[in-house]
Amino acid sequence: MKDSNFLKENNARHLWHPMAHPADSLANPPDIIVGGEGVEITDVDGFRSVDAVGGLWNVNLGYSCQPVKDAITEQLDRLPYYSIFRGTSNDAVIELSWMLKEFFAPDGLSRAFFTSGGSDSVEVSLRLARQYHKLRGEAGRTKFLSLKKGYHGTHTLGASVNGNANFRTQYEPLMAGCFHIPAPYTYRNPFNETDPERLAQMCLAALEDEIAFQGAGTIAAFIMEPVLGAGGVIPPHASFMPGVREICDRNGILLIADEVITAFGRTGDWTGSRHWGVQPDMACTAKAITNGYFPFGAVMLSDKIVEVFESDTSGKGSIGSGYTYSGHPVGAAAAIACLKETERLSIKDNAAARGAQLFEGLNALKEKFELMGDVRGGHGLMCALELVSDRGSKTAIDKKTIGRIHRATYEAGAMVRVSGPNIILSPPLILTAAHVDTILSALDAGFASVA
Repeated sequence: MKDSNFLKENNARHLWHPMAHPADSLANPPDIIVGGEGVEITDVDGFRSVDAVGGLWNVNLGYSCQPVKDAITEQLDRLPYYSIFRGTSNDAVIELSWMLKEFFAPDGLSRAFFTSGGSDSVEVSLRLARQYHKLRGEAGRTKFLSLKKGYHGTHTLGASVNGNANFRTQYEPLMAGCFHIPAPYTYRNPFNETDPERLAQMCLAALEDEIAFQGAGTIAAFIMEPVLGAGGVIPPHASFMPGVREICDRNGILLIADEVITAFGRTGDWTGSRHWGVQPDMACTAKAITNGYFPFGAVMLSDKIVEVFESDTSGKGSIGSGYTYSGHPVGAAAAIACLKETERLSIKDNAAARGAQLFEGLNALKEKFELMGDVRGGHGLMCALELVSDRGSKTAIDKKTIGRIHRATYEAGAMVRVSGPNIILSPPLILTAAHVDTILSALDAGFASVA
């Protein structure tokens, strides 16, 4: 490995970072992370901090999960790769598919289609939704509905159903036939409604109106995150996702749950859909399925979908989607070990307890700092702070100030994530109460630095 001087000299000079302006990365070189242990990361200068980002929502079991590391090593020695395209399979992926069937049974999902990650999973789910309707003789159902502020990856179909202009404007025109309704976002919404339950009903009414306008017979699926993540951690009222399920059922529209962030315990329940008492028709998964140690994902399918495809005799049910690394044996082995450890530790329970502690602490900080316009969370270890320069007008904070808060928070011992005017917190699900206290004290120091 090159020394620290080499790394600093070449930082951001020969690569472009995702979700960043290349010039900004050169002007403000990214932190160079070289180590991880438990829930802490270490930078190139040896500075340790609590990782309140959890890698990127995915390192649920932290950086020292030996069973997953061992599974990867053993599989690399035994079978480092083989394709599962038609005609071949591998033992690890067969075992994993059975385990996922058992894990997702309460969600009504029984089959897995393996992918390389979350964006892949979203893309495949949308393609399968159109194919499902064609197999049933409703080829006109090609459109998709989704939420503003929602995030569904960066592939073309996923970007088209994304509800954030940052992922759309510079890449338009995107796919036709994708339409958006207001998110149940109490802090900012077109109805100026702050009551979560009333807002949920207004958004559901907007969904009904859009379906009537487009024509139910033209819509393939509605895709949503059970709790909106990258858009700023926006939890809906408990009535919202069940209401979406009922509307979709009534109109013959599939409900796709984007569980890339919320599956495997993040919300304090094993899945985001289960958190709201809803069974989707498909669920997109990735991220924590391997604890971030190997790129891997899966689309989980309901019996309703399965029956249509597996009973097809026309040949049109053949799936024309797949990736070189679909069902990668090393990824499957990692996922098997990860799922076993996830269930053994019952990390959803710690996510619920520590999430409640974090949310309470963040609300206490809001009383102290006027820059904190909104605190969102209360559903496991997903929290966000929306920062404003003026609470009355809700004017978003400027980039320079939030950058200073981020830097001071890091120097006080916690790595957090900045996304627009939001500070997003999604730490590993194994963190302790003391780790939560460190995150809160670091944020206190970060805000105090600009007070």
